[in-house]
Amino acid sequence: MTKVEFLEKHRQAIIAILALAAIGLHLVLRFVLHFAAPFHGIPAHELPLICALVFGGIPLVGELLLKLFRFQFGSDLLAGISIVTSVLLHEYLAGTLVVLMLSGGEALEAYAVRNASSVLQALAKRMPSVAHRKHNSQIRDITLEQVAIGDLLIVFPHETCPVDGTVVDGHSVMDESYLTGEPYMMSKTPGSEVLSGAINGEAALTIRAEKLVVDSRYAKIMQVMRESEQRRPHLRRLGDQLGAYYTPIAVAIALVAWAVSGEALRFLAVLVVATPCPLLIAIPVAIIGSISLSARRGIIIKDPVVLEKIDTCRTAIFDKTGTLTYGQPKLTEILPHAPYSASEVLALVASLERYSKHPLAGAILKAANEAGIVLQEASQISERPGEGLRGIINGHSIQITNRNKLVAQHVEIARQLPPIAGGLECVILIDGRYAATLRFRDEPRLDGALFINHLKPKHRFDRVMLVSGDRESEVRYLAEQIGISEIYFSQIPEQKLELVRAETKRANTVFMGDGINDAPALTAATVGIAFGQHSDITAEAAGAVILDSSLQRVDEFLHISRRMRTIALQSAVGGMALSVLGMLFAMAGHLPPVAGAITQEIIDVVAVLNALRVAIPPKTLTDY
Repeated sequence: MTKVEFLEKHRQAIIAILALAAIGLHLVLRFVLHFAAPFHGIPAHELPLICALVFGGIPLVGELLLKLFRFQFGSDLLAGISIVTSVLLHEYLAGTLVVLMLSGGEALEAYAVRNASSVLQALAKRMPSVAHRKHNSQIRDITLEQVAIGDLLIVFPHETCPVDGTVVDGHSVMDESYLTGEPYMMSKTPGSEVLSGAINGEAALTIRAEKLVVDSRYAKIMQVMRESEQRRPHLRRLGDQLGAYYTPIAVAIALVAWAVSGEALRFLAVLVVATPCPLLIAIPVAIIGSISLSARRGIIIKDPVVLEKIDTCRTAIFDKTGTLTYGQPKLTEILPHAPYSASEVLALVASLERYSKHPLAGAILKAANEAGIVLQEASQISERPGEGLRGIINGHSIQITNRNKLVAQHVEIARQLPPIAGGLECVILIDGRYAATLRFRDEPRLDGALFINHLKPKHRFDRVMLVSGDRESEVRYLAEQIGISEIYFSQIPEQKLELVRAETKRANTVFMGDGINDAPALTAATVGIAFGQHSDITAEAAGAVILDSSLQRVDEFLHISRRMRTIALQSAVGGMALSVLGMLFAMAGHLPPVAGAITQEIIDVVAVLNALRVAIPPKTLTDY
């Protein structure tokens, strides 16, 4: 970080420290050392205050003038008017106190915002910088821009695929869940399609590039993400909303005081008391307390605005995989074919699958373990591309394959298969005879239905939607299980983005997802919530991150937000009410500018103490 970047990042804090130091030096010169010798006609004890107003007040007033020209009338406008008026009336202490209050509030809020790299930077870092081109048995590293359609590329184990292509040699699995929303590791054999951005498994693959880097799927997501960031919705802050009502009232009282008394000092006194520090300080304090409470519950707040906004959302939009499901395949059905039993098939299949790296092997082994099955020894194990997994167990030949391969190799046997259903499946042959079909699904979260059903009565959501890149059968199955009637399936990132934009125009929206393909939609929603820690890109795009992928944490976040808004409004509105009372005293001439500034500081302390309550956790943060 350069010196200029550091100063810009901490500018408000530096101004607040400067103002505080100036006030301290002023008090020491004036009341301790009694040093008031004039310097070019200005008392020496006023010089620190003037320096603070020049180096701190002018930048703040400049920013406020820019907002004024853009017709952005926020709660800090009164502070700007007070600073200018105090300088004109030579009330430098009052003006410096206002600079301290204004910069201190903004520095406090800036402290609450965690610094994070941009989504686009995170996207770019995820892609490899080079591709490994194979030509005449030699492998040479080239830049991604040099990749041409038809090039043979090597994707080494655990590398990210650089372009969209087709496997020509090798056998591995790829994690495409960040891109497609599918929860499974996808098996890759010669003829399989691969997507740029997918992460390779344990074995190297040779692929043929079918698209240029700029036209590949990952590049398209980056393009959509870039457009989404540029069109991120502007959210009006709670302090600005309250300030829109408070500012004209305060200015009106100040003008009346000036007109009735004929003293410009009354105008300044009223404005100093009116400086909206309960808005500038108490609300950020409540936000920081809520950020702290959220962090203790495993909820990371990336953008403090979401704490103010999520309680106003009326449309909830969910991605499917990893959000309302666990994101892992589970063996849900074993359909045995006579004379074999389900337990017998599971024992044989699990005994063979423990030697496999197939994406579904883990689900089979887990089911066998839960059933208490003792695994048997296997021999002559092979897993050749196009043939499935084979082995010998207790003298029986076992083959694990899929429906398409079986249809191509054994038409007669394929006729015995049950009808196609949702989810994934594998077919089991024992001694060349059809023995069973195993079905797998990404199961709904256990509390999914309870959570969805409580959103409308408890959190005032009018609509709940399920939007997924998965197939229709999978999306409908999940929707029926958890009670969502409005669904959209087979949605690519561009379609998700447009849908969220359209819904956000109708009402404030909260979008929940966990994949790279969700990043644009997370950015476009009023509030974006990312699940898990698996993707830096998704986390950067979201306003909040649920670390342990729990729906209960989402409910806690909703309650933390509502509680924060309630306490922040108590502090802000209560503080403004006390400020109006102080304005009336100043209007009557009972509070000069400096005394008004001190009175305002006392009001601030009361408002901040109330705001600090937000960090104290209540007995419960869930209601379902």
